[in-house]
Amino acid sequence: MATEVRLIQFGMGMIEGTVVRWLKQVGDPVVAGEPLVEIDAEKGTAEMPSPGSGTLTAILVEPGVIVPVREVLALVEE
Repeated sequence: MATEVRLIQFGMGMIEGTVVRWLKQVGDPVVAGEPLVEIDAEKGTAEMPSPGSGTLTAILVEPGVIVPVREVLALVEE
């Protein structure tokens, strides 16, 4: 089963963020809670953790793209 990696809201006023860089690549193993992607928001850049463990099977948003909060960024398969 796939776990959707969605852009989390780092602060109350955050409505969007920019993908800065992926810390893992498609095919890499990931553990829940480990940093997966860097996101730039109004208050600076932060590492976003993986919501699940497994293998990163798809990156849906490339670096430099601005997306709204809760947008699906990637997929992690168990």
